Amino acid sequence: MRIGVITGSGSYDWPHLEGAAERTVVTGHGEVTVTEGRLGDVEIVQLSRHGAGHHRLSSQVDHKANLAALLACEAEAAVSLTVCGSLDPDLRPGSLVVFDDLYFPANRLPDGTPCTWYATPGEAGRGHWIFDRPFSEPLRKALITAAEQTGFPVAARGVYGHVDGPRFNSRAEVAALAAAGVSAVSQTAGPEVVLAGEAELPMALVGFVTDYANGVASEPEPVQALLDRMAASKEVFATLAGHALPALDALSGAGFVYRFDA
Repeated sequence: MRIGVITGSGSYDWPHLEGAAERTVVTGHGEVTVTEGRLGDVEIVQLSRHGAGHHRLSSQVDHKANLAALLACEAEAAVSLTVCGSLDPDLRPGSLVVFDDLYFPANRLPDGTPCTWYATPGEAGRGHWIFDRPFSEPLRKALITAAEQTGFPVAARGVYGHVDGPRFNSRAEVAALAAAGVSAVSQTAGPEVVLAGEAELPMALVGFVTDYANGVASEPEPVQALLDRMAASKEVFATLAGHALPALDALSGAGFVYRFDA
């Protein structure tokens, strides 16, 4: 199989990738640098959503270009990896969570435009993404099994909440998100999930909890603890991928797109 892997803060390159080679993919939404290599028998196309050295803040990530690059590279599925802040006291820093639902009601890209491939009225292939769960269940199960082998605590379910960056959220905002059922938040993965869904690209989203969101813990940790876990996330995610991705077989997407000119 050929799997796209989107890495985030702290994971700007990808360790343990065999035969790694970098190249630039030109898409209709911009140029994207990807690294291609192998994990066992699986071909990997990895891209860093922020770029080397965190060149782009969350409010500057070009999600359409990134997903278009994975599609141009003929990825058959995608795994998105994100560090995140927990809204659930039982979802502790240092844990992994394989999300099974999405909270992204704004459905907007960082530039404020709707998060969709279908920007032109009457455009060929336009449609509505219809789903019960937004993530590929076979891919989720493979990642859950692999996460259990890493030795890190893992939550097999959770609601991912997409929040706008680059600032962190206030206590009141965090409380409102928790009341909506959100388990953990970050600032980048929502558009990736929607664009992959519209493209009918099977996708899973894994979070590594670096901290509690504002107001969740009785006493906030020093910022350095967050930074240390962010730095550790690169090896955690690489270990997870090394267990999960070579074992993948047939995958299915999540939902379908109802197209008006099918």
